Amino acid sequence: MKIVVLAGGISTEREVSLVTGKGVCDALRKNGHKAVLLDLFFGYGEDGISLDNVFEKESLINDAIHDINVIDPNIDEIKKLRKGDNNSLLGSNVLNICRMADIVFMALHGADGENGKLQATFDILGIKYTGSGLMGSALAMDKLISKKILKESGIPVPKGFTVIKENRESRVPDFPCVVKPCCGGSSVGVSIANNKEEYMEALETAFGYEDLILVENYIKGREFSVGVVDGKAYPVIEIIPKQGFYDYKTKYQPGMADDICPAMISEELAGQLKKYAKDVYNVLGLEAYARIDFLVNADGEIYCLEANTLPGMTPTSLLPQEAKADNISYEELCEKIVSVSMEKYKKD
Repeated sequence: MKIVVLAGGISTEREVSLVTGKGVCDALRKNGHKAVLLDLFFGYGEDGISLDNVFEKESLINDAIHDINVIDPNIDEIKKLRKGDNNSLLGSNVLNICRMADIVFMALHGADGENGKLQATFDILGIKYTGSGLMGSALAMDKLISKKILKESGIPVPKGFTVIKENRESRVPDFPCVVKPCCGGSSVGVSIANNKEEYMEALETAFGYEDLILVENYIKGREFSVGVVDGKAYPVIEIIPKQGFYDYKTKYQPGMADDICPAMISEELAGQLKKYAKDVYNVLGLEAYARIDFLVNADGEIYCLEANTLPGMTPTSLLPQEAKADNISYEELCEKIVSVSMEKYKKD
């Protein structure tokens, strides 16, 4: 098949997306597909350029894909690198090239690919793509809305409240607490506050990304994640940060956390986590694949943190590790995501 692996963009998870995209593109080419890597924001060439041989290339990205930085990228500086109008999310020829493909593998992370807007655009144009559609993507991306839906469906979530930028001092939480942007990912802008001073600093950090912030009770416990592919829950993985919490740096710098898969937990707890993961997947209307994150406290109480509709596929990402524990190789996982995503179009 002709497959566009769409990556990059201008979200705070741009670098993560590029590493995911390269890995996926390499895997799909090994599987015999004509896969090409394309940057959502920079696109390819100028308007009017011939696109006849784009699928004979390995990548349409000029810059080399490097390791993920310790901190999230400076998006304003990246936007300045594109010639002409840099306010549009879509670069030159992105839609044209995607329309030429049999399917687009969504290797995007963060708002660019997970808030449903790009899915809506592709739906209008008849472009096939991997992963969840408009509704599931939008619901999962908004932590406030998804949290309300999960709670009403009987799925336990941490207690919390929202804060708007103009009214940041209206309420002081119990400490410790977690402060996070409502629609971010990869723990960008997330902080743990132990007192009011740290809380105000955490708000300032989070408001640097969004104007609506979610403040939740801090839950001391073990962190787990469960991938769901085609409705099937994969082996549970436990994430143990070597210091601090599972933030952006810990997620993507090798050696910063120990990932144990299958997690060394009772069959009963593993079964509960898998059940909740599938429940979240179904309640939010997710499709093809997703990854659901949880915390379990010392009393064995489970709390769902969030659903990821486009899980990372970098060398240190959790879903590929879970697949490996189920004797599924990286290349097989990528192929599975493509085939399952193609199936949803046969149902229409």
